[in-house]
Amino acid sequence: MRAFVTGGTGFVGSAVVRKLIAAGHKVRALVRPGADTRMLEDLPVDRVMGDLSQVDILATGMVGCQWIFHVAALYSYWGHNWDDFRRANVDGTRNLLEAASRVGIDRLVYTSSIAALGLNKDHSPANEQTPSSLQDMTSPYKRSKFLAEEIAREYASGGLPVVIVNPSTPIGIGDHKPTPTGQIIVDYLNGRMFGYVDTGLNLVDVDDVAAGHLLAAGKGRLGERYILGGENISLKAMLDLLADVSGLPEVHLRIPHGVALAWSYLDVALSRIIPGRLPAATPDKVRLAYNYEFFDSTKARTELGLPTTPVRSALRKAVAWYRDNGYSPTGMTNEFDGSST
Repeated sequence: MRAFVTGGTGFVGSAVVRKLIAAGHKVRALVRPGADTRMLEDLPVDRVMGDLSQVDILATGMVGCQWIFHVAALYSYWGHNWDDFRRANVDGTRNLLEAASRVGIDRLVYTSSIAALGLNKDHSPANEQTPSSLQDMTSPYKRSKFLAEEIAREYASGGLPVVIVNPSTPIGIGDHKPTPTGQIIVDYLNGRMFGYVDTGLNLVDVDDVAAGHLLAAGKGRLGERYILGGENISLKAMLDLLADVSGLPEVHLRIPHGVALAWSYLDVALSRIIPGRLPAATPDKVRLAYNYEFFDSTKARTELGLPTTPVRSALRKAVAWYRDNGYSPTGMTNEFDGSST
């Protein structure tokens, strides 16, 4: 099988590329000029130079490919405006799907996000059927992913063989930017995580997310969405596990949401006037933390066979990767072996 992958230089996309190669498939990856390609180095990948604005280049790159994985997306809570998200996530998805409709393909897996899904007010895990609307989307990123998924469904209803996957919050190997969640881990490892807010999230090993993409291509029902998630966990419990696997001190200070929101405005203001400074928190990120982003991946586990790596193991891999790649000091851990518990 030959696969065409967008976003292959990124965190999730590079994990998908590695899974495809390990399974014996040939990979062709779209690479933006000037992109950081460290995660593709030494991999047998054919590179197609271009971006999501170039429909003709996308279509040419897809010729001869049976599977398409559209993983590329702009994911950020700082430094971008709505037009950036619209061009990358909304217009880019439409362009990719339009290109795919011009060539013969067997399956297209569109990587959406739990950001496009609804949440339950009682903090119980949401699933693929939990209601959501554009009005529920509290940030430009979330709005763009909601609209992009709507476009994917339009093409699916028009006959394009699309399957939608909604990864939760991936962690693990290769988060080189890093993502907002990866930044939490990096900040903790560097002693910059002095407190936490009362919130929860669904953590999943990025390798499980990648496996879910291949399973969706092989087994997913056309037009359906599948949550690719792992374990629901509070932020405090996540930090406690980080302390356990890293050998660093626990974080004990609980910060009220109101205080965190006020600080985020100051943090952003400082970052706007101090060259090179990045805010540790933004108002959008703090507002997101008002909700428990708990999700149920039963559908993906039942229909696709989605694997579930223990979150402790995923965090251990993330910590080791960040330390090995110079994001934080190397330190001893409290773990005596590499087994997961």
